[in-house]
Amino acid sequence: MINTSTSATTPTFDVARIRAEFPILKLTVAGKPLVYLDNAASSQMPQPVIDRLVRYQTSEHANIHRAVHYLSETATTAYEAARAKLQRFINAREAREVIFTSGTTEGINLVMQGWGRKFISAGDEIILTVLEHHSNIVPWQMLATEKGAKIRVVPINDAGELLLSEYEALFNERTRLVSVGHVSNALGSINPVKQMIAFAHARGVPVLVDGAQAAPHLAVDVQDLDCDFYAFSGHKMCGPTGIGILYGRAALLEEMQPFKGGGDMIHTVTFEKTTYNTIPHKFEAGTPPIAAAIGFGAAVDYVSSIGMSAIAAHEHDLLHHATEQLGALPGVRLIGTAQDKAAVLSFAVEGIHPHDVGTLLNQEGVAVRTGHHCAQPLMKRLGVAATSRASFAFYNTLADVDALVAGIRSVQKVFA
Repeated sequence: MINTSTSATTPTFDVARIRAEFPILKLTVAGKPLVYLDNAASSQMPQPVIDRLVRYQTSEHANIHRAVHYLSETATTAYEAARAKLQRFINAREAREVIFTSGTTEGINLVMQGWGRKFISAGDEIILTVLEHHSNIVPWQMLATEKGAKIRVVPINDAGELLLSEYEALFNERTRLVSVGHVSNALGSINPVKQMIAFAHARGVPVLVDGAQAAPHLAVDVQDLDCDFYAFSGHKMCGPTGIGILYGRAALLEEMQPFKGGGDMIHTVTFEKTTYNTIPHKFEAGTPPIAAAIGFGAAVDYVSSIGMSAIAAHEHDLLHHATEQLGALPGVRLIGTAQDKAAVLSFAVEGIHPHDVGTLLNQEGVAVRTGHHCAQPLMKRLGVAATSRASFAFYNTLADVDALVAGIRSVQKVFA
């Protein structure tokens, strides 16, 4: 494995060696080499992570906590070690501030249920942005309907950048929470979350950051951001599905009510009263996804061994090349042209429905995502029903970009 934090343009970033560690990249689709450009939906898994999952299942599997036999103690140690790895990965103050969830969606819902239902009342306001994934819209709508609260929305310009003056103007004495995506899954826009958090905190308003699209591609430091909550998923950063984390400030987590009731989240139980466990266990009811958590820890080890700065630099090169190449194609319009972007490229091909674009690209072995990307309010703001979206990871190459461009040309010929 690679251990470097240098630029992806240097010889030390050996993308061929990295690709060799991803078995799925050896597949062919429709008789052609797989070009996987759907990483914003789910990334692929390297052999070291696969091996760690197999090791757990074959020689370590048992339920965790409380038992004193060898397998349970081994599994518990590995599970809690994964929590500590994630703590270090995002620079949380304490491991107990890391709550294992099923993914970003559950993390946001946990905050809605545990914090929002306790502290948001009728007439209070929640600030979101037009860039949000449905997972960072629907839970807050549910809460607003239940409590009689109001959703306020930060608009964007035509490039897909938040209008910060409009954001600041939304604050008033009833503002109770800001919940914002770090990176747009549909456009790749990187939002100025640190600046947004500072503005909110100056007014006593906590901030939740949806980091699903940021954590796999950018170095995340929750102490530097000074956010109150940060959620992301394992399957978007080379880990298994069904696992993610919610980071929360310990003080906030301690005053939150549990999201789910059951085993392991309790201290004592009688039919008259239950007292709850300490954090993080208060929010991890029942048997957790042990194997997935351990696999998530292995994924953190893997991307950390490459270096997040090296990953970001390589993906920036891919995005730059793709933006130039697709931007030069007649009949192709790039959607979302923010100055600060992660490696996501949404586009429209004139006269061809995005679903047809995706279907025909698949025949060329090129995997992209098509549709509204769980961002229908954003699509409405942009005046489109759907887009085609290519999203890159550190194991992609310039040749993958070229295959995408050639595939789009082939699609255009079919409809010529």
